[in-house]
Parts: sequence; structure tokens; C-alpha cells
Amino acid sequence: MTGDTPLAQTPAAPRRRRWRWWAAVLIVAHLLGFASSIDALMSTRTPQGTVAWIVSLNAVPYVAVPAYWVFGRDRFQGYVIARRDVDSALAAALAPKTKELLFHRFEPDTPDKHLYGVEALAKWPILGGNDVHLLVDGEAAFEDIFTGIDAAQRYLLVQFYIVRADGVGLELQRRLIERARAGVEVYFLYDEIGSYRLPATYLDTLRAAGVRVHHFHSTRGWGNRFQLNFRNHRKIVVADGERAWVGGLNVADEYLGRNVRIGPWRDTHLRIEGPAALALQAVFLEDWHWATDEIPDLPWEPLRRTGHGVPVLILPSGPADRFETASLMMQQSIHAAHHRVWIASPYFVPDEGVLGMLKLAALSGVDVRILIPERPDNILTYYAAYAFIGPLLEAGVRIYRYQDGFLHGKSFVVDEVGGAVGTVNLDNRSFRLNFEVTAMVLDSGFAAELDTMFEADFARSREMTLEDLERLPLWHRVASRAAYLLAPVL
Repeated sequence: MTGDTPLAQTPAAPRRRRWRWWAAVLIVAHLLGFASSIDALMSTRTPQGTVAWIVSLNAVPYVAVPAYWVFGRDRFQGYVIARRDVDSALAAALAPKTKELLFHRFEPDTPDKHLYGVEALAKWPILGGNDVHLLVDGEAAFEDIFTGIDAAQRYLLVQFYIVRADGVGLELQRRLIERARAGVEVYFLYDEIGSYRLPATYLDTLRAAGVRVHHFHSTRGWGNRFQLNFRNHRKIVVADGERAWVGGLNVADEYLGRNVRIGPWRDTHLRIEGPAALALQAVFLEDWHWATDEIPDLPWEPLRRTGHGVPVLILPSGPADRFETASLMMQQSIHAAHHRVWIASPYFVPDEGVLGMLKLAALSGVDVRILIPERPDNILTYYAAYAFIGPLLEAGVRIYRYQDGFLHGKSFVVDEVGGAVGTVNLDNRSFRLNFEVTAMVLDSGFAAELDTMFEADFARSREMTLEDLERLPLWHRVASRAAYLLAPVL
């Protein structure tokens, strides 16, 4: 009997060890969940997002903890801390060179709330003496950009979110190599997430020709080591500090309408000549300095226009800003409208502030129109948009669905005062998570150009009605509400 006792107890021992192991795993998971929930409490921006993360991190930490450290945080803490030194270092390095640029500050004769209130959010004042040229769609925009690249004599600054080694990507590569071999200083910055498919051979070929190449990496520092949220969505080209390009186009064949699945591509870009080109140069240099710890020594003599020119405000925005710059810009622009505000965006997942401003403007009698695509390239944002459309239609906002291909342009026009072209989408990702840039042009002539562009787009669109929403099948409504829950990170 004595000899049977150890044999009888043997199966229980491994079970106890497994139980202890699983208990330890659960305890560690919940401790990590609790620690992560403290981080969420201190770093997430919206109350709804904070509550959702705290509940999930403590209830199901084994799933929520990895998700939080990859997608959850919407403050770029490593950048926030480093930027204190970056701002001071950049300011010290650029102050002697940019002093003359400040003499081009534009002072309106009769300032009012029309768009000028946004100036307080920008690093640069509104700069006068610029020429602007609206570029509609890829063929016109790339032809203009490539012509400007070929004409550069001193330096080129090139930054895109997506770069692909396809037809237009190889054409850009060829032209940058030609300029570098001609003695032009060429700087090439791309986002590591947006351009994840860009092969190393593409970059190595640029480097071998003397192009200075680097990626913008949001994972710098342990605080953001696993983050995928923070993306540099800016598209900037600066040639000799005299002319610059900004807008919605990335570098890939689909932006020329060559993707059969997507079809024709509708986009908007802008060329700026004058002092505001140097403000875009400063935006590029901040990103370059973050990525490389270098501040290139570039000329800073603003191009002097012979005529009066137009005032332009360059407004960079991102997750390191003290305020939610992009959202506040949009709210102020809507609030500024006396009789019209038209907005184009490929994605429509607005935050509460913008949503409220849109409703209030429409209820006040302002002609509020939102232009979004009919064909989606992102299924989540497509379904999430339906959760916002109904209440806006009820308030009197007019929603148009673009029919002729995919609409990717980001622009708006306010009354006859002016408008904007940039990289900001009408969604939470652009408002809070991405690094973006907007060029606001305060000129009635430019507003008229945007008006013509919008009218042409409306003619290729269908206007939505409440009856359209009522006819949606149940599964579509369920999908819309489910996607809506992800709105803070879409």
C-alpha cells in the first residue's frame, strides 16, 4: 500500500504545476492590462476612447494589451518629448535665415473671423506675395512636379507617404538621379509604413547616385516601439526654395488612374511660388531632423513676386501638437462661413467637434456640402461613414457621392474668401494620428477656381437622400454601426 501512494499522486502534480503556470500568466496579463490602462488614462485624447481602452485592458488583457500598444495610443510621446529639443534646435539654426521671411507677413485690411483665426494654430504667419496654381488630377500634377524637379539648380526636397517602384515611381527616381548627378542636393524622405512595399534596390539606386535618402519612422524610442498609428502622411516637394507642391497625390501608378480595379483617380494638388514655399521647406526640415538628427544648410531667400501675389498659410499638424490642430482648423473654417462651405474628402469619419460644426452651419442656413467617393478603397471607413450621414442629412447638410472613379482630393472652399488644399482627410486619423499639412489660400480668385472644380465634381456625383439610407439592408446598417465603433482609429 505504501508503494502505491506515489503512483496515485503522480497525475495530480503536473495538473497543479499547469494550474500554477496559468495562474501566473493570468496575473501577469492583468498586471500588464492595469499598467496599460494607466497609460491609456494619461495618453489617449478622447473620453470615449479612454473608457473603452481601460475596460478592455482590464477585462480581456490578453487581447487588448497587444492591440493597445500597436494601435491604441494617439499621442506620439517620443516625438512630444524630443520635439522640445527639436523646436529649439531648429529655431536656433533657422532663425538667422528665416528672419527676412517674416517681413512677408500678410496683414489683411479688414480682418474678420474668415479663416484668419487659424493663423494662431500655425508655426508660420500668413505670408503674402505668392503665386498659386491649382492642379487637378495626376497627369497635370505630375507633369508640373517633374518639370519643377528638372528645373531645380540648387536643391530638391521630396517627401511622400506612399512611394512605389512602378511606372511613375521609377520616373521620379530617374529624374532625382539626373538632378543629383548634375550637382543638385537632393533629399528624399518617405514614410516607413506607407511605403512598406518599396524595395531596397529602389532606395540603394538613389543613394548610389548621391541622393540623401531616409525613412520617417514613428517607432523611434521605446514609448512608441510597437506603434503603427503615427504615419507621416505629408506630400511635399520643394525646388530651390522658390516653388513647392503639396496636396493629395502619392507616387504610384494608381494615382494616374492606371489601377483597373480602382479606375479613374480624382485628386487635387497645388503649386506655390513665393515665400510660402519656404514655410513648406521648414515643415520638411522638421521631419528630416526628426528622422536623421540633421539640419541641412539650405538657402532661405524668398522668391520675390513682381505682382501683388496672394496670401498663403502653411499649417502643419500632427499627434505631437499641443492642440488638435487639423480638427480645429476644420472647425474654424466651417464656423467662418457666412453662406457656403464645400468640402471634399476621400474618407468621412469626422470627430464630434467637426460633426457639430457641420450641423450648426447647415441649421444656420449655410450651404454645406460634403463630397466623398462612391467607390471605397477602405471598407471600414466606407461603412463607418454611413453612421454620420443620416444626422447630417437631417440637419440640412448635402452629401454627394462621386461616381467617376475614386475621389482622393482633400480640399475645401469657404464663401468667396478662399480655400485650402492639403493632405488632411475628414477623419479621426488625419485629425489626431497622422502628420499632415494644409495650404490655405486667402484669395477670391482662388476661391473661384475651387468653385469651378467643385461644380464639375458635383456634376459627376449623386446627391444622397434620407430615402437612400432607409433602403439599406439590415446587414449594411449593422456593418455601419460596427465600423463606427472603430471611428477613433480610422
